Amino acid sequence: MRRRHALEARVPPPVWTLLAGLAMAWLDRRWPIASADEAGWLRVVAVVLVVAGLALAGEALVRFVRARTTWHPTHPERASALVIGGVYRWTRNPMYLGLLLVLAGWAAWLASLAPLLAIGVWLLVMTRLQIEPEERALLDRFGGEYAQYRDSVRRWFGRR
Repeated sequence: MRRRHALEARVPPPVWTLLAGLAMAWLDRRWPIASADEAGWLRVVAVVLVVAGLALAGEALVRFVRARTTWHPTHPERASALVIGGVYRWTRNPMYLGLLLVLAGWAAWLASLAPLLAIGVWLLVMTRLQIEPEERALLDRFGGEYAQYRDSVRRWFGRR
């Protein structure tokens, strides 16, 4: 049996995202690559990414509410329904994909490459400490139904 990490599914993903956003701002100040004035068009890209990310995460949350199942990320074992419709047909993690788009928008707003390092770390942390424990909990709770879904829809985006 694999030993469980103390932070698995314990820190809500918005907290990790806020920490990543702060790290991105720090990296941008520490190693600026371009100023926002030099890349004004990136502001438009940033807004589009943030709006798209919030819309994606919001639509996913609405699906959970309609299914009357928990959306609380620190208690995936409490799920009462497997949500596989709507955006869940294309990604098993639309809320996290939405947060990723928000971080990408923040990186575009900063107009710098250095913050992309924090996004990489965020992806690793989210996968290891949040997504993998959720997947184990869903497999325990829903068995073959979840396994079939997992095998047909990619973790981040796309069908198999």
